[in-house]
Amino acid sequence: MRAMNRLRIALLTHSVNPRGGVVHTLELGRALHEMGHDVTVFAPARAGETMFRASPCRVVLARVESERQGMVRMVEQRIGALKRALVDEDASRFDVLHAQDSIGGNALAELKEAGAIRGFLRTVHHLDQFDDARLFHWQRRAWQDADEVLCVSDAWTRTMRETYGVVARTVTNGIDRTRYGACADGGANGLRERLGIGVGPVVLAVGGIEERKNTSMLLEAFALLRARRPSAQLVLAGGASLLDHDGYTRRFLARAGELELDISNEGTPVIVTGALPDSSMPALFRLADVVSMISLREGFGLVVLEALASERPVVVSRIAPFTEYLDERTCVFTDPDDAVSIAAALDRAIDGESGIDFIGATPALLRRFTWQSSAARHLDIYGKWLVHAPLVLNP
Repeated sequence: MRAMNRLRIALLTHSVNPRGGVVHTLELGRALHEMGHDVTVFAPARAGETMFRASPCRVVLARVESERQGMVRMVEQRIGALKRALVDEDASRFDVLHAQDSIGGNALAELKEAGAIRGFLRTVHHLDQFDDARLFHWQRRAWQDADEVLCVSDAWTRTMRETYGVVARTVTNGIDRTRYGACADGGANGLRERLGIGVGPVVLAVGGIEERKNTSMLLEAFALLRARRPSAQLVLAGGASLLDHDGYTRRFLARAGELELDISNEGTPVIVTGALPDSSMPALFRLADVVSMISLREGFGLVVLEALASERPVVVSRIAPFTEYLDERTCVFTDPDDAVSIAAALDRAIDGESGIDFIGATPALLRRFTWQSSAARHLDIYGKWLVHAPLVLNP
């Protein structure tokens, strides 16, 4: 086994887009790099795409065809691109190969089956629901063939154990508090003008328009809120996803029309920004009066920590994993299936009656979740796995 004071680590993520799993990959890589380890990040990318956030680690972009030809073909292309990039980089030279999703997990599973690598680790952030047999198979194989399975919350660690019989380990996310601190106010006025944000209040949701994010229910709640607060605006930021949300988005837009809520990328009651430059996100949080995270299913919910680090109240679903690390001193809980409950929670937060303690409880919470502590936990798991990993490749 290579000495633990310097490991060669490959971290695989599914895209270059600003999604939670990609953020996790980059920030974990940064923390491991700062601890003195040799980290390479692998990500599929179309021609012309670059990683959304700079990294001190070496980044290998596995080029894929630019045209999307259906979900199955797109996933297949990305698995193949990552596998080719790993072969070109001689994957066997890495001490640790760690996939953050099903795409990277399948690339590594194929190399493991071929005897090209000794094994790999896989982090399950959350699992999706697929009707297509190939997508279902790929998702299952990515954790089933892994030597170690990690999860970013106890809720998913329990799910993997109780539903799938997998003994997983919890390794949580972190937050870079300096990124979202008071200095993030710089540029907020320019962003406000570009997006056409008025006097507010402003409700911010990050993640685009997705069924899992419960965006349609948020729209219903916002309509109730706006009846009482006519100048309120809902800002839906982000949304760069590999999954197909077109049908859900069409229904969302149709319902917005029925509610007489105009939508554009600037100035209207509902502002859909699409993916924004990474540098704009801290300022966008600072423009919000309240941040909504009323998801129906989450792996962890990094946006919650980003909102709290920005000293903005956050309304979250009263479900795990949120209930594992939050309480009434750090968030406003709501029923994600009840628009009236959501609107009331948003109203309380806007009025400054959230009950969130930004002096004591919130800083204490943020100190619990650092990328440095996450990296240290990863290193402990890596070390224990390396003790038992095969010393030679399969014949």
